[in-house]
Amino acid sequence: METRRQRYSEATKQALVEVAERLFTSQGYASTSLDAIAAGAEVTKGALYHHFSGKQAIFEAAFERVQSRATTDVVAATAEHHDPWDQARAGLRAFLEAVQEPGYRQVVVSDGPSVLGHERYREQEERSTYALVDRMVRSALTAGDPLRDGTGLDDAMLGTFTRIFFGAMSAAGGSVAVSDDPAAAALRVETAIGVILAGLQQVLDEGAGALAPGATSRT
Repeated sequence: METRRQRYSEATKQALVEVAERLFTSQGYASTSLDAIAAGAEVTKGALYHHFSGKQAIFEAAFERVQSRATTDVVAATAEHHDPWDQARAGLRAFLEAVQEPGYRQVVVSDGPSVLGHERYREQEERSTYALVDRMVRSALTAGDPLRDGTGLDDAMLGTFTRIFFGAMSAAGGSVAVSDDPAAAALRVETAIGVILAGLQQVLDEGAGALAPGATSRT
């Protein structure tokens, strides 16, 4: 059973992360101090160090919080639809809305790569987004039949589609987040990826043999 001290400790940690996210969003990583975070959470700096080893550690917690919120929004959007293609489109739209949020733009896109480093940044991105994209891709491309009448969409091929769409969403999300007009950029991305999804859906509806490895080279 959780003790009062444990509840207080967890509440303190949560408050620190909330304040850190707010300050990192409004001021950026470089201009945010641990003193300001501790003061904002109304705790001592020693209490902050009890939970986090330093500024980068608390930034990573804030980063994860922003990413988690975006993932939750995407999952909620897809849950409103039964058709896998509608789920994919709704998930894309929710993701593009999430990347326009100030916290995502500053914490994840602007400061994330430099603070965490490329490798750690990619790990965090894949942990929050890759599995979600993989689920949507597999659901849409298999549509209830794991091999779509022998079209060759085996696990390796489905994984390739996932990697391609994950890369496209990651790059597109970054471009939207840094755009001077995020709403217009998001609309362009949604339109472009929507065309790709429509093309794939048509191929599958007509017989997806063209998606099998090497199919385009057959005569």
